[in-house]
Amino acid sequence: MSHVIVVGAGQAGASCVARLRTQGFDGDITLIGEEPTPPYQRPPLSKAYLLGDMARERLFLRPPEFYDDHNITLRLGHPVTGIDATLQTVTVAGETLSYDELVLTTGSTPRRLPAAIGGDLEGVMVVRGLADVDAVAPFVKAGAKALIVGGGYIGLEAAAVASRLGLTVTLVEMADRILQRVAAPETSSYFRDLHAAHGVDLREGVGLDHLTGHNGAVAGAFLTDGTELDVDFVLAGVGIVPNTSLAEMAGVTLDNGIATDAHGRTDVPHIWAAGDCASFPWKGTQLRLESVGNAIDQAECVADNILGTHRAYDAKPWFWSDQYDIKLQIAGLNTGYEEVIVRQGDGAARSHWYYTGDTLLALDAMNDPRAYMVGKRLIEAGKSPSPKAVADPDTNLKALL
Repeated sequence: MSHVIVVGAGQAGASCVARLRTQGFDGDITLIGEEPTPPYQRPPLSKAYLLGDMARERLFLRPPEFYDDHNITLRLGHPVTGIDATLQTVTVAGETLSYDELVLTTGSTPRRLPAAIGGDLEGVMVVRGLADVDAVAPFVKAGAKALIVGGGYIGLEAAAVASRLGLTVTLVEMADRILQRVAAPETSSYFRDLHAAHGVDLREGVGLDHLTGHNGAVAGAFLTDGTELDVDFVLAGVGIVPNTSLAEMAGVTLDNGIATDAHGRTDVPHIWAAGDCASFPWKGTQLRLESVGNAIDQAECVADNILGTHRAYDAKPWFWSDQYDIKLQIAGLNTGYEEVIVRQGDGAARSHWYYTGDTLLALDAMNDPRAYMVGKRLIEAGKSPSPKAVADPDTNLKALL
């Protein structure tokens, strides 16, 4: 009987083991996670969970009994400390386990602020896992002064929650504008105005110089423009790094994460990868996507291919972000865009359509699910309506299909 070991009990790992069973795999399955908690959703952590709108149990991707019912062994609370690709073994909690196929779904780790600028002070935190958010929760109380470093989606979502809970929020972004790495100026402006309307002190082109402490806890911040702030806690949202150390230990090639082929295989026999940690071929490069949708789809593709389907991974990038009463939905990848078409919807609804020449690449839809669904279908079908038609508010979007 064959044994599949999946290392990393997040969205990708949970999706992979569930897919193996539902597709008829009758061998042994072991899912190993270093956190003591069964696989859970991460997106609600910094939103509904931190707000107190979602109970801990509702975070779980599957009821705990699902794993017993499907004969999936969970090994939680211990990291894998070794992989021997020649002997096909992994070491966890001092025990050596043999595998026939190994799937690395090790995810990613948030970048932390350097200790040299005060990043090791108490009250300087990141938001990634359940333990992170549980550590942040005691600091999140009305009137507290929060400094958020980084104007990407994680930082902006944290700012929205803190503002809603009555905190005094300052957000600094070293780049010229928030969301500069991932969105057009039009989308940056939309969310800049949104946060300003909710009282967030948002400062672009300004970085953190260093933090100051009192009795080992953060108490102040000096910014690169000379401003000094009193702070009660600091959240860093300055990006993530794929967890590749185990793959490196196994001799797997790294290229923008753990490099895989179109089927999810690495260049080491019997080792696969999926999720935030893995890159795959995309238009002549190795693309790595940090999203729930990718984690699920890529992991299920790997499971199918372990079962012999030889299915190439067909990525359909989509993302979302919730801030205040705005739901941002993103379809496609805007890399290389030349023009942004702004389409005004009903009320606060709006969408930004990214084009290169006459080719539609991606769109950002703010409180406009109809535009999102139409745009997503167009992008996935390789269809590109004329920019003029998209910009015209009288155009029936469904007619574009």
